[in-house]
Amino acid sequence: MTVNAQAVNLTPSEFELLAVLVSAPGRVFSRAILLDQVQGTNFEGVERTIDIHIRNLRTKIEPDPSKPIYIETVFGVGYRLHQE
Repeated sequence: MTVNAQAVNLTPSEFELLAVLVSAPGRVFSRAILLDQVQGTNFEGVERTIDIHIRNLRTKIEPDPSKPIYIETVFGVGYRLHQE
């Protein structure tokens, strides 16, 4: 993957997370759904694990990760990919 003509290496979890978000721009995905998609149904981790993956992904693809424009937080619900 490239961002601003520079190669960006994503972990398998980051790639899967981005693929889920890209599959339905504008759709809000709960942390539980994202965790299920990224880690599988047998994963017994904490839903907040997704927050760490989102933070890492934002660091790699957002111009300013502290003010994300691509991956939006929907407070109390989850995350969505910005829909143009």
